[in-house]
Amino acid sequence: MPLPLGLSSALRERLSERFSTAQAVRDQHGRDESPYPTTPPDAVVFAESTDDVIAVVRACNEHATPVIAFGAGSSVEGHFLAFEGGVCLDLSRMNRVLEIDAENMTATVQAGATRTQLNTECRHLGLFFPIDPGADASLGGMAATRASGTNAVRYGTMRENTLSLTVVTAEARLLRTSRITKKSSAGYDLTRIFVGSEGTLGIITEVTVRLYPQPETIAAALCGFDSVLDAVRTVMQTVQVGVPVARAELVDALTIRAVNAHSRTGLTEVPTLMLEFHGSAASVQEQAQTVQALARDNGARSFEWSANPEERSRLWAARHHAFFACLQLKPGARAFTTDACVPMSKLGDCIEATLIDIRETGLTCPLFGHVGDGNFHCLVLAHPGDADEMAAAEQLNQRTMQRALQFGGTCTGEHGVGRHKRELLLDEFGEAGVDLMRRLKAAWDPKGILNPGKVLPPPAPNQQAAH
Repeated sequence: MPLPLGLSSALRERLSERFSTAQAVRDQHGRDESPYPTTPPDAVVFAESTDDVIAVVRACNEHATPVIAFGAGSSVEGHFLAFEGGVCLDLSRMNRVLEIDAENMTATVQAGATRTQLNTECRHLGLFFPIDPGADASLGGMAATRASGTNAVRYGTMRENTLSLTVVTAEARLLRTSRITKKSSAGYDLTRIFVGSEGTLGIITEVTVRLYPQPETIAAALCGFDSVLDAVRTVMQTVQVGVPVARAELVDALTIRAVNAHSRTGLTEVPTLMLEFHGSAASVQEQAQTVQALARDNGARSFEWSANPEERSRLWAARHHAFFACLQLKPGARAFTTDACVPMSKLGDCIEATLIDIRETGLTCPLFGHVGDGNFHCLVLAHPGDADEMAAAEQLNQRTMQRALQFGGTCTGEHGVGRHKRELLLDEFGEAGVDLMRRLKAAWDPKGILNPGKVLPPPAPNQQAAH
């Protein structure tokens, strides 16, 4: 349905050509990498400042109209799809790096700035930002979904590396969530509440993150195995003996086949660990030798490592393209991207059970992920025109998430809940936990305008009146 006339007029008057109801623009902002069909908003606004965001949120609040923040558009769980219509607030033009504080090793950026952009601007200072989800995501979107990626095993996630946020609330109030200090015991931890809230509690317009010194030496390694479980066992032992590995990625043989075709690499099509070590030249060599010995004990077919920057870049570029490479295994298919994360001690058992499940379904389903922190993904591929196949893919996706919960894990290690995983929150947190989240949402967003229909499952009919 169209926007209220008063809202449409107010936004057009303030934003002029940066307010659009063109079908092509709306469709572009109603499509992500999830299996959902295109679900466009009623209008798109291109914000260029925090003041723009305040003005849009204020107008939407006055007219009780949904407003949905949009960053790089790389969601895989329907995070920004306009299931209830409303205004899509595109923050991609708010992409300035506002400050790099080399002495305190922090950076403050606008929400639309990307991780590669930040790293380009701080490289000459000998610093870098390590959170690396693969896609060139925006820092605001990464904070909103509590993203992580390939470096999380050593450097942590956005939860640990976000120091402060500037946020516009549902009632168009501006707040800064914390001071930039090493520690604070002042009040509630507002930063951690907004990190991972997926635009349902406020709209992030600025992010202050932690930076790290660039390592003296970086080396990458490829390690092939006859089985996925041998590779997983090697990573578990690497973590247990205290090797500070920076990256520990698993890609199965099917993923390697897809990557070879997509990136024109010549990797052996077997279950493979992609590893990276950071530190002094001596410590990197020691780390690599320790892991090589562990891999040999677990039956590794090969172990090749190099500190050559070009070779490392090619390796990680191929890994980061794995998602799109795997889509080409079944042209025209959509992906159900599971995001299981379990305690390291349960990782091997969980993956083994998942592999058996995949084989029994007969679906095309490459497996890869950040096994160094217990996180793996099954990319279940299905054709949208085949209802039976889509249903089978969704059932496998749900079983994989439920299995992670049964092993003491979480339904999403890094992608966030969005629309697709919201029912699983009841299994993960219980009704009491989800009810507390609903109360927080109701208090901070009384009219329910911020990204409605995401994260929180709707209450049961007998609870509707209470809320």
